[in-house]
Amino acid sequence: MLTAPRLSGLALLAALWGYAAASGGLTMSEHMVIHLGVVAVVPALLDPPPLALSGPVALGLAVVAEMVVVWSWHLPQAHAFAATGPGLVLEQLSYLAVGLVLWAAVRGAGVLGGTAVLLGTVMHMTLLGALIGLAPRLIYSPELLCGLPAGPTGPVTGDAAFLVEQQVTGRFGLTALQQQQLSGAIMAGIGGLIYLVAALARLRGSLVLKEDVL
Repeated sequence: MLTAPRLSGLALLAALWGYAAASGGLTMSEHMVIHLGVVAVVPALLDPPPLALSGPVALGLAVVAEMVVVWSWHLPQAHAFAATGPGLVLEQLSYLAVGLVLWAAVRGAGVLGGTAVLLGTVMHMTLLGALIGLAPRLIYSPELLCGLPAGPTGPVTGDAAFLVEQQVTGRFGLTALQQQQLSGAIMAGIGGLIYLVAALARLRGSLVLKEDVL
């Protein structure tokens, strides 16, 4: 049934993917915003049916599957592949798939189980964001970070690293290192916050129901 939240989710998905297709090259911060929208916000709005499987093992597998997909796509070579047309399509579809599985697991779990899934996701999202944002040197190629034509797919080291960190800029006037730092902050801050708010809302809803019963 196409409820208002589901229509909003479809509209948001179309907007995010439309922007990615029309951009001509995403900066890493733009890519991160789209990633979080597709893996976290859109699946929550689409409100998938509960998973047929339940229990701690199923919930754990849902968290691990989402974590593996998200962390894998942030490896330098995989992220470079995601800057290409086929790579971007594969990345975005995998984000949407694991996002739907995660939210379906939350729906099918009890209050504590669903909250545990969400808090587990907060932890790994925040950790990955911190690793990216606090890295002292570039993890990704400067061109990739700034949304410019593709360059090397690996990290830049040595004397060349300082130059590209300070001189290569793209949209928004940010250097490559600033783009990397901003992207990490978006993932750790906004990404973690999305799941944390959902976890707290789930707990609050349970407490309200208990108060009504009493």
